[in-house]
Amino acid sequence: MTTDYTALPAHAQLRALDRREISSRELLDLHLDRIDASTINAVVTRDDAAARHAAHTADERRARRQKTGALDGLPLTIKDSFETAGLRTTSGAEELQHHIPDRDADAVARLRHQGAVIMGKTNTPTYCQDLHTDNELFGATLNPHDPARTVGGSSGGPAAAVAAHLTPADLGSDLAGSLRLPAHYCGVYGLRPTRGLIPARGHIPRPPGWLTSSDMVTPGPLARHPRDLDLLLSALTTPAPAENTPWRIDLPTSDRSVEQLRMAIWAEDPNCPVDQETAQALSTLEEALTAAGALVRHTPGPVRFADSTRLFEQLLHATATATAADGTATAELAAARQLQDHDSSPRATFLRHRTQTHRSWLRANEERARLRSDWQRFFTEHDVLVTPVAPTAAIPAGSRTLVVDSEERSFFDQTGWANLTSHIGLPSLVVPVTTTTGGLPIGVQIIGRPYADRVLLAVADQLSSLLRACA
Repeated sequence: MTTDYTALPAHAQLRALDRREISSRELLDLHLDRIDASTINAVVTRDDAAARHAAHTADERRARRQKTGALDGLPLTIKDSFETAGLRTTSGAEELQHHIPDRDADAVARLRHQGAVIMGKTNTPTYCQDLHTDNELFGATLNPHDPARTVGGSSGGPAAAVAAHLTPADLGSDLAGSLRLPAHYCGVYGLRPTRGLIPARGHIPRPPGWLTSSDMVTPGPLARHPRDLDLLLSALTTPAPAENTPWRIDLPTSDRSVEQLRMAIWAEDPNCPVDQETAQALSTLEEALTAAGALVRHTPGPVRFADSTRLFEQLLHATATATAADGTATAELAAARQLQDHDSSPRATFLRHRTQTHRSWLRANEERARLRSDWQRFFTEHDVLVTPVAPTAAIPAGSRTLVVDSEERSFFDQTGWANLTSHIGLPSLVVPVTTTTGGLPIGVQIIGRPYADRVLLAVADQLSSLLRACA
């Protein structure tokens, strides 16, 4: 029987490389052939010659038993929002269509330092600013499960490429659910790591050349197996030599089985209702856990959903103003000054957040710290919290509305559950659980205390076995 190496998870592809079952160059070519044959428009920029050179170099290292890192010779794709030295980086923007960086984003440099072979860039909405992955430069990325459905955004190209076996893993980014929503819609694993573990310098937006980034954006991996996320997390938290970093990260893990963990489920909230099939997915997971002997408690949540969402939106609009054109900022300030005190419309709220004073932001940041304390108290009594990822499975491509069991909701409710942790910085992991009657993936979100990233991955690994046993 011939092995389809592109269908294997990343850790199995690396094992095949180590056993000399296949060379890095051969593995790369298999993926490039698959990309050539694909019709989903997930990989938008390539440099095959450079990738083949990197793969050949990895093969030579392996032949000399001089592996350079944990990912040596593994072909990967990178979200087009991360700068890649010598490889076009556009963040889906026409004005950047000829931008070829001379330096890698820090996260990309870490992957290269661990031996990854960068074979291409994956699609994103313009400047990562939409929940659909579509732009004027490259067009729309199609969902591998149903081309009439969205892949989500902004890491839609990465999620689709992983789901379609065009790449074993990808580097995405998450500010407002940008990684987790596409992972959910495409049926792959996606980790938003603890805030600060992985540097975001070189991620667009901010503009090319900026050394700072948003205080909420977090690079993170997508893959088809939780063990692959663990491999990439190790690579992404190991500084590259150019960083001159004296410290090393040793994230805690857990050898406890799921029945020994204190697990909680926050299954519903009136501020962001979920549809029946999503609710059933959570029930399916709870049944699998209970059958395994786990004690699962239902919770109304560590924080008030509405308060958390309001604060998230205030901080989101504040961080987005950093790169606004001077003319835009001046016009918004003038418009905000004309607002009536009683005006609570979405436009008024947006303008107030965009033009808030530094004092207002400092007070919001204090409120964020207090919310973080509420989460930390919750995790003194629980090890893991399970929530929905989104209210539904993937919505129709291009749609600007969200319908939950025949009720129209805000389009941005798609990321309501994900954004509970976006401004808090907690590790949050999307785990595929089941599919709808129409074959669309549905996942759950697993949240842990700060730096419990590996604990979440260990839980996800056990859950995948439990769910297969219950299928």
